[in-house]
Amino acid sequence: MPKGISINIGLNNVDASLYNGWSGKLNACEADARAMATLAKKAGFETKVILTDEATSANVTAAISDASKELGSDDILFLTYSGHGGQVPDTNGEEPDGMDETWVLYDRQLIDDELYSMWFQFQPGTRILVLSDSCHSGSVVKLAEFDALGNTEAAQKFFNEGTPGVRAMPLKEQKKDYEAKKEQYDEIQRTHPNGELLDISAPVMLISGCQDEQLSSDGARNGLFTATLLKVWDKGNFKGTYTRFYREIAHNMPLWQQPAQFLVGDKKLGVKFKAENPFSLAKRV
Repeated sequence: MPKGISINIGLNNVDASLYNGWSGKLNACEADARAMATLAKKAGFETKVILTDEATSANVTAAISDASKELGSDDILFLTYSGHGGQVPDTNGEEPDGMDETWVLYDRQLIDDELYSMWFQFQPGTRILVLSDSCHSGSVVKLAEFDALGNTEAAQKFFNEGTPGVRAMPLKEQKKDYEAKKEQYDEIQRTHPNGELLDISAPVMLISGCQDEQLSSDGARNGLFTATLLKVWDKGNFKGTYTRFYREIAHNMPLWQQPAQFLVGDKKLGVKFKAENPFSLAKRV
């Protein structure tokens, strides 16, 4: 039987002293991580839960790197993140909107180039499933929401100060954080050039909590995306493929927050991966 490792990350806040006084308080992200770990453990995965003050950039990248050394062809990594999504200016020139997406970890933002570069560490044929219950509020989001809200004081406040109950790092906090850590973020991108363009030999499937132009909702118990996923999963009673699983989740979510699914890495293996039963250690022949 193939081996499975599950890494489940959830942050209900960040270190305000490292984010210019912004704590990024959320309600349900730790609960999301625990719920995903419970699901994974029942499916036969070895689980590692990383919560709030333990969810530093060093701890998260070390956990992924350690998994890459333990997993081989046909094995599976299940990586989940619940927390704020953010952005930093793209210095590599591979992003159409000029911004790189991030996970807002306890000490700093983890840039998508870093994450993509880590997929390169995995053996060919290792399956990687990523669930991200977070927002990426960049230029696309800004334009779509700004058109809806109009050029008003309320709209400016929405983007600059954030909105309670959504998992998006406010734009003014993104700017302040980038200014404070500019040398660090620019160096990360310099040492991870064009991370998204690397020839990744493992199939990587991402299911995110919303589309690029939407926002992911927090909740009292779980985030909206995580809560809907758990409802569709129905304690393991769901029958079908990842493709059907994704569609059922989307069907049960409101139009203003629709999950996204896409593949990177080995596309041929990725198509087979999408046809497997969700969270199954067994590989589709």
